[in-house]
Amino acid sequence: MTSGDMNNSKITIYVVSCWIFAAFGGLMFGYDIGISGGVSGMDDFLIKFFPKVYERKKTAKENNYCKYDDQLLQLFTSSLYLSALVASFFASKAATKLGRKPTIFMASVFFIGGAVLSAAANNKLMLIFGRILFGIGVGFGNETVPLFLTEVAPIQHRGAVNILFQLFVTIGIFIANLVNYATSMIHPNGWRVSLGFAAAPAIVLLIGSFVITDTPTSLAERGKVEQGKAALKKIRGVSDVEAEYKEIVAACEQAKQVKHPFRNLAKAASIPPLVIAILLQIFQQFTGINAIMFYAPVLFQTMGFKSDGSLLSAVITGLVNVGSTFVSIYLVDKVGRRKLLLQACCQMLISQVAIGIILAKSLGETGTLNKTLAIVVVLLVCTFVMAFAWSWGPLGWLIPSETFPIETRTLGFAFAVSTNMLFTALIAQAFLTMLCTMRAYTFFFFSAWIFVMGLFAIFFLPETKGIPIEAMVERAWKKHPVWKKLF
Repeated sequence: MTSGDMNNSKITIYVVSCWIFAAFGGLMFGYDIGISGGVSGMDDFLIKFFPKVYERKKTAKENNYCKYDDQLLQLFTSSLYLSALVASFFASKAATKLGRKPTIFMASVFFIGGAVLSAAANNKLMLIFGRILFGIGVGFGNETVPLFLTEVAPIQHRGAVNILFQLFVTIGIFIANLVNYATSMIHPNGWRVSLGFAAAPAIVLLIGSFVITDTPTSLAERGKVEQGKAALKKIRGVSDVEAEYKEIVAACEQAKQVKHPFRNLAKAASIPPLVIAILLQIFQQFTGINAIMFYAPVLFQTMGFKSDGSLLSAVITGLVNVGSTFVSIYLVDKVGRRKLLLQACCQMLISQVAIGIILAKSLGETGTLNKTLAIVVVLLVCTFVMAFAWSWGPLGWLIPSETFPIETRTLGFAFAVSTNMLFTALIAQAFLTMLCTMRAYTFFFFSAWIFVMGLFAIFFLPETKGIPIEAMVERAWKKHPVWKKLF
């Protein structure tokens, strides 16, 4: 990175508070990922909403791999992501027309509504509708927060700041696992506490939406040039921001010439960031991470852990998830994006294959793993989660947020978010059925995808470390051996 690429900036208390408040959008998302699987395994929840699953679960000789296979139970998890998929496009429009700040406010309001309705649910319809409100909140939050963090971060810290979103996702998952562990002992309404507590991070985000400034790019894009300049001075902590702001205004003026962003997104020059953004989201889900995170308690019960033991094992993997994300924050702007992705592919591949082999050889349709092998599987899950947490997890959000030009940024990122939600929903809806039909070979299925992801990172992914967003076309895409042919 050249000195000319550095932003003239100071790290102030105000800008750090903006980063942290916004990142609570990630904590909302992570809490929901973590809470779903734990609640799905609680007997009180199953008795009330899914009695057939409860009866199947307590049958002593029921197939280990199939006792939780129920489409409606899986819809409880996946309905959120289907609504988030649709909501992300409305969020894209809101972020462009209204600004990043009010869109973050709307995300928090929808999520609080989802928490209240879910905690009060007395029938499946209320439960699913609460999930849909959760999904709208996630769609608005996941669309806007990574863009906000990328646009307010100094270039030299852009990767680390953006990864705060994923860090807070992992913290949310970890907190959810702790909450589930505690509420599993509260009968019969522990599940209501778990779902209702989702309002807590949304309330913090709601408060934060009044504290943070809108991004200079968003303000300039909407013609509020002087406000944009004042916002840039505020988040940089210095008065001399002329050079950086001129680049932002110039990029916004160029973006205004684009009258039809959908049409512009279909042009040859827009194909590289769009393809990369979409494939990163697909690959992120086909690592199998959300299959493990959604259903970790269920998965560990399948392996023979008791209910409390399975929730505790999920807490351990959640703690590993949080700690490993700090590795990414430290390394992403030092070693770059591609090296982290490639290293993680190797580690995740070994972990998934080993889990598959152990389960294929040692876990039949009935019975359990012996204690030693069960502990080995938990350790392998931890090494898998570790690798994902410093690579495909955070970078799946970072890279799309920094590679689109301003004229297609919110729309292009909406495609990334909606793709993520679509494949998250597919995995959530299909995993328990896959586990029932494919059994241990489910892990070999994900292993094959991880191998493909490694090839993708080697041949198609440019290194974006240290490149200003406005210079991404010239310094990343036009110099890439594959993508330069489109320019």
